[in-house]
Amino acid sequence: MRTFAPPEAPAAAAPAPRAPQMSDVTARQSMPPGAESPRRPLTFGWVTAAALPMLAFLLLPLVALLLRTAPAAAFAALAEPAAREAVRLSLATSLSTTLLALALGTPLAWLLARRQFRGRAALDALVDLPMVLPPAVAGIALLVAFGRRGLVGPPLAALGLQVVFTPAAVILAQLFVAAPFYIRAATSAFAASHSDLEEAAMLDGASRAAVFRLITVPLAATALAGGAVMTWARALGEFGATIIFAGNLPGRTQTMPLAIYLGFEMDLTVALALSTLLLAVAFGVLLVVKWGLHRSVQAQ
Repeated sequence: MRTFAPPEAPAAAAPAPRAPQMSDVTARQSMPPGAESPRRPLTFGWVTAAALPMLAFLLLPLVALLLRTAPAAAFAALAEPAAREAVRLSLATSLSTTLLALALGTPLAWLLARRQFRGRAALDALVDLPMVLPPAVAGIALLVAFGRRGLVGPPLAALGLQVVFTPAAVILAQLFVAAPFYIRAATSAFAASHSDLEEAAMLDGASRAAVFRLITVPLAATALAGGAVMTWARALGEFGATIIFAGNLPGRTQTMPLAIYLGFEMDLTVALALSTLLLAVAFGVLLVVKWGLHRSVQAQ
C-alpha cells in the first residue's frame, strides 16, 4: 500500500520590520532638552572650550581699559575744556554726517534695491569699497580730491570755499567711511519690503512719492533706523581719514578719536576717559541695533 508523506511546512518568513509606534515617538520627545543619544558624541563641552580663547582675547583689552580708568579721574578729565570741545565737535559732526547719509544715501539705496541696470554690480561694489579701504587711503583720496591742488579744490577756492582743515572736512571724511553702512542696510530693507501693498496703493492712484513715504519707509523703518545708528557710531569713531584730511586742530577739527591720539602722548588720563566713553557708546549702539532687529524679526 502506497503511503503519502505529508507536505513539508513552508519555512517561516522573516518578521517584517516593526513600524515606529507612537510610544517611541513620545519617548523621544519626552527626553530632557539636554539629553543626547548614546550614539552621538557629546561635543558641546569641547566646542565651548575651543571658543574660550577667542572670547578671552576679545574681552581682555576691554576689561583692562575699564579697570585702568578711575571713575573720578575720568569725570575730571572729561570736564577739561579740550575734552569737552572734542566731545561737542564729535557729536555735532557725526550728527551732520548721519543726516547727510540719510538724505543722499536713501535714493541710492532704493536704486540698488529696486532697479536692475548695466553696471549695477560695479556700483554695488563701489558702495562697499570705503568699508574695506584702509583709513589712510581714504584720507589721501579725499585730500587729492578736495585739497587746494586737488581735483575740485581750485573751483572751490574760486568760490571762496576751503574744505581742508575745517569742520567740513571732518564731516566729509566721516561721510565717506560711514555712509556705506546706512546704504547697505537701506538697500537690504528696500529689497525685502517690496510688497503687494505698494502695487495696490499705486493702482488706487497713489503717487510714487506717497507710496514711498507712507508704505515703503514704514515697512523698512527698523532696518533704516539700525543703519542710521551704525552710521552715526562709525562716524563718531572715525580717525584715520580725518587726521589726514582735516588735521588735528584743537577746537576746530579735533574729534574724540583725535583727542585720544593726542592725549596718549600728553595726558593719558584724558585718553583713557575718552576711550571709555567711546567704548560705552559703541556698546550701547550695538545693543540698541540688535534689540531693534530682534524685535523686528519677532514681529514678522
